[in-house]
Amino acid sequence: MTNSQLQELIRAIDQADSPVRLIGAVRALAAARLEAAIPTLIQVLGYNNPGAAVTAVDGLVKLGEGAVQPLLEQIDGYNYGARAYAIRALAAIADPRALDVLLEAAATDFAPSVRRAATKGVGFLRWGQFPDGQLVSAQARALATLLQVSQDADWAIRYAAVVGLQALAANSADPAIVTAVGDRLQAMVQADPDGAVRARVFVAQTQLNPATTSLAGIGC
Repeated sequence: MTNSQLQELIRAIDQADSPVRLIGAVRALAAARLEAAIPTLIQVLGYNNPGAAVTAVDGLVKLGEGAVQPLLEQIDGYNYGARAYAIRALAAIADPRALDVLLEAAATDFAPSVRRAATKGVGFLRWGQFPDGQLVSAQARALATLLQVSQDADWAIRYAAVVGLQALAANSADPAIVTAVGDRLQAMVQADPDGAVRARVFVAQTQLNPATTSLAGIGC
C-alpha cells in the first residue's frame, strides 16, 4: 500500500460524518495492518464510539509487538475509556514490556473497567519471552498484585483476579507460586461472598488440578 493510500484511509476516519461510517473507516484502516496506522488507531481509542474503539483494539492486537511501545507511550491519563481500551490491547498482545503498566493499572486505577482488563491480562503475559533472570521476579510481582486484587471489594475485579491467578499458575514453573495460587483459590472458594466468584474459582481449581478438586465450598 502506498503512502497516499494510507493517508486516504486516515482521512476517511477524520471525515466520517456518522458513527457507522467511522466504524467502517476504522475497520478499513485496521485491515491494512500497517504499523504507520498505529498512531491513528490509538487516537480512535479515545473517540466516543465504542464500536470504533473495539475495532481499533482488534487492529492494534493484530499488529502485535509493533503496537506495544506506542501504546505504552500514549496511554491516556484522563480519558478512562481510552485507557481501558489501551489496556485491553496490551493485555491481548501479552508482551512482557506491558508488565509494569498492567500491574499498576490492576492495583491502582480508579476505573473498574481498566482494573478488570489489566488484572486478567497480568496472568496471560507471554512469560517465556521475559529476559533470562527476570522471570522469577516478574512472576512474583504479578502474584503479589493478583493476591491483593483478589481481596477487592468489587466482585467483578475479584472475578478477574481469579482468571489472572489461574493463568499465572498454569504458566509458572515455580512451585511457590503454584502453591500460593492454590492456597488463595481454596480460601476464596470457601469464603468469597459472591456466588459467581466462587463458581469461577471452582473452574480454576478444576482446570489447574482436576484430580483433587471437590464441590465443597462452592454453594451459594
